Amino acid sequence: MNQSAVAQGNIAALPLPIVSPATVPVVGREQPFTVRRVYCVGRNYIEHIREMKEGDERDPPFFFQKPTDSVVVDGQVPYPSLTEDFQFELELVVAIGRTPDADLQDPLAAVLGYAVGLDMTRRDRQREAFREGRPWEVGKSFDWSAPCGAIMPVETGGHVLEGPLVLEVNGKPAQESALEKMIWNVPEIVVQLSRQYRLMPGDLIYTGTPAGVGAVQVGDRLRGRIADLPELNVTIIEAR
Repeated sequence: MNQSAVAQGNIAALPLPIVSPATVPVVGREQPFTVRRVYCVGRNYIEHIREMKEGDERDPPFFFQKPTDSVVVDGQVPYPSLTEDFQFELELVVAIGRTPDADLQDPLAAVLGYAVGLDMTRRDRQREAFREGRPWEVGKSFDWSAPCGAIMPVETGGHVLEGPLVLEVNGKPAQESALEKMIWNVPEIVVQLSRQYRLMPGDLIYTGTPAGVGAVQVGDRLRGRIADLPELNVTIIEAR
């Protein structure tokens, strides 16, 4: 079909899509945090590296991304397709409020606040990709895979650089560790990411998980707590 036919109206114009950006509530503010990108840190706790039996614990952590619309704030996570091993990973989330200075002398100045998050993982697909040397997207970067609690801004709660991480599944302890056990801490993560990407306001950084990850089923209830941040409550529901 030539351009003149289009101009004459022989082909109906498709409507432009209207896509609402993903947002996360911020404690004490009416305006939510609009998500631009979601970064994740891989292998940032020694115990988790040993638990997964993948990679050398001397290796530095690395980064991967999830789609922006993987962020979940309503506490409802559908059980995804293509997996029989859907697992949780409790993580501290860092919300970036401004681009770090070029000299990276004060990386924490770029942080708007902190939240509790879950890096939900199709573990069987991730392991399959690892064995075959393929990218991890099928195991990590899928719909509704990044639940996130409300962001506690720095001016209210300060910087969250230490404290306990505790995840309960159906009321029973599953993961328990401390932020002090990170291989790379928050300032170091911001510096390293800034050398690879241009961090911008709206970026979320999931900072890695400790040992104790495990599988969930439809109906399971997850409760995540990190230091004094607002807790994250998630229910696994039927696929949408």
